[in-house]
Amino acid sequence: MTATQATIVSETFGDAQNPALLLIMGAMASMLWWPEALCRRLADGGLFVIRYDNRDTGRSTKYPPGKPPYSFDDMADDAVGVLDSHGIERAHVAGMSMGGMIAQHVALRHPSRVASLTVISSSPVGMDTSHLPTMSASYIEHSAGGADVDWSDCRQAIDFVVRDARAIAGVAHPFDEAGARAFIEQDYDRSGGFLSATNHFMLGGGGNSKGRLHEIRARLLVIHGTADPIFPIEHGEALVQAVGGARLLRIEGGGHELHMQDWPDIAGAVLAHIRSI
Repeated sequence: MTATQATIVSETFGDAQNPALLLIMGAMASMLWWPEALCRRLADGGLFVIRYDNRDTGRSTKYPPGKPPYSFDDMADDAVGVLDSHGIERAHVAGMSMGGMIAQHVALRHPSRVASLTVISSSPVGMDTSHLPTMSASYIEHSAGGADVDWSDCRQAIDFVVRDARAIAGVAHPFDEAGARAFIEQDYDRSGGFLSATNHFMLGGGGNSKGRLHEIRARLLVIHGTADPIFPIEHGEALVQAVGGARLLRIEGGGHELHMQDWPDIAGAVLAHIRSI
């Protein structure tokens, strides 16, 4: 799919005749961060699941680091472009972290295309969140180290992302460092490196969403870990309060992650949410 000179690579699971679920991943993360087994679980539940690589990740178009010629609005339009490329007029949309913010933009920019909305481990867009708790002190300290990483160096990049995966993990389950490293190496190889993905931290746009969350008409499910160190649970609660009729699923002890031991609860909630529409 090509939109505003970007090629966006996507992958599907399940029967194309089933209701479509579009998955939008977060900053610096390719589609692989939506685990294939979770996608197949959702497809087995009767959905046509689509995941895709955001710009500057995976196999989608990449730009020189430090100069992203696109905005959050473009990324929201990319999501709709993916639907167009699969001939889908209306889909259920789920976003994780920054992807959850993009999903909110999609619901505001293209309301007729969104059948329902699920926002995971994210924060409300277009509203003042300065009164909400900030990142944990330990995560702030960890993330500051990203400035010292040579992202063009394979080992440095992979090592930092492994440390990041540990830093965002919750407290309910042990962290599988070997598994995380193997996955991140796979993602690095498929993506050809993570250097361009750092552009995600320099994006602008999205200003036309200010004060508009109450306009979202798609029924909203918010899924949020109670031990999320990036967006504490209060961010999910604030989003629920801002959008009429929204519902919150708390993942007890969950971090900023899609931990496999939480997949039954996450997939079950998403499927129930979509079936209720």
